Amino acid sequence: MTSHCDFPLRVRYAETDQMGIAYYANYFVWFEVGRAEFCRQRGFSYKQMEGETESFLVVAEAYCRYHAPLRYDSEFVVRTGLKQFRKRTVTFSYKLLGPGGQSTYAEGHTVHVVTDRSGRPKTFPEKYRKLLTNGQ
Repeated sequence: MTSHCDFPLRVRYAETDQMGIAYYANYFVWFEVGRAEFCRQRGFSYKQMEGETESFLVVAEAYCRYHAPLRYDSEFVVRTGLKQFRKRTVTFSYKLLGPGGQSTYAEGHTVHVVTDRSGRPKTFPEKYRKLLTNGQ
């Protein structure tokens, strides 16, 4: 299993401004798509973890550095990796890459706190920790 997950996307018209450039907030939506796919490739979905363990990944920090604009109908890849894992937090890294990885449009990270339904921090469920970290 690779240390990252690549997921192909294309900029839709609704995701752009009048000049055909992707609206900056959509990069965080694409990060979320990458994160969900990263988990799926490791054998689980957010919905499954939430339903089985009453554990929720709450975004505590989100960062994006924009390098070049993505434009309407551009194809790109969201590359997602696990940057850091702790008992109650997890940090994912992201790169939005052009076809073949030749160009980087943006890179960033999100930090998540594991909480119960009422928002109180809790320990990451062991089953899902093992899946997310490849058993490390």
